[in-house]
Amino acid sequence: MNAPAIPWTLRPDGEAGPVWRSPANPIIRPGCFEGVLGVFNSAVVPFGNRFAGVFRVETHRRFPKLHTGFSSDGANWHIEPEPLRFATDVADRPAEEYAYDPRVTTIDGRHHVTWCAGDTGPTIGMAWTEDFQAYHRTESAFLPFNRNGVLLPRRVDGHYWMLSRPSDDGHTPFGDIYISRSPDLTHWGHHRLVMKSGGLEHGVWWSSTKIGAGAVPIETPEGWLILYHGVMGLCNGFEYSMGAALLDLEQPWRVRYRARRLLLTPQAPYETTGHVAGVVFPCAALVDDATGRVAIYYGAADTTTCLAFSTLDEIIAWTKDDSVVY
Repeated sequence: MNAPAIPWTLRPDGEAGPVWRSPANPIIRPGCFEGVLGVFNSAVVPFGNRFAGVFRVETHRRFPKLHTGFSSDGANWHIEPEPLRFATDVADRPAEEYAYDPRVTTIDGRHHVTWCAGDTGPTIGMAWTEDFQAYHRTESAFLPFNRNGVLLPRRVDGHYWMLSRPSDDGHTPFGDIYISRSPDLTHWGHHRLVMKSGGLEHGVWWSSTKIGAGAVPIETPEGWLILYHGVMGLCNGFEYSMGAALLDLEQPWRVRYRARRLLLTPQAPYETTGHVAGVVFPCAALVDDATGRVAIYYGAADTTTCLAFSTLDEIIAWTKDDSVVY
């Protein structure tokens, strides 16, 4: 079965940066079905000859839930109106648990979903599916409090690896990226610091408050390319931007390059206006192996889902040309 072509738009004339926005943005808006106030911070993967994804959806109750979605072209989506249900679950889960900011990682043909789950406080929920119909819940990865759990898409040294950001029970005015390993996706340990937030120490001022893993890491000859969100505290609140770094392929807690310059920051009206103004939040990236084209999915202003584009060569060059020295 042929893999579907990823979404793509040519770079607009006059666009100088390494990443450019889709002219169709936002690709998913409030009202995609009745009662929806926002669909954002969601993740997609190729699935047969189309695309599938898990989406954060908020209705008039403003209680975030996970919903399945499908698309033939990666840009026009049907979101299932009912939240996804677990075919198998683990004991002692809350009756109506909040669930938000999912990622989907395909490893050995199985699609693993990680998200921020309610387990006496936010932590990393985990489930797997083979068909995006039956989801099998497994134990949460970590103790509360933790967010932004993102799996590497293959084993390294025989282990699974997950990036995460230890946090607190609130809006977390701090946070660094850590990595943990597991032999079985159940027992997690070997916790290592990967990157600290920016500030004067690292010269990454736009991420001086906190950082968190975004899209599933992309394997390249230069290392694991991670597209992460960095947060800067402003006088009127937080601003979320997107940055890039390259981690060592065999020792993924080691940073090889980390761009001082951001890739994308809130500037378009749909990024600066919404439920939470000033948010660009990457959650997924699709890569065309033949051309190196990259389609990046991100949440905008905690309201809509958007697309941006680049190439692996451009992002890697941007990351290496002005990198933090570790």
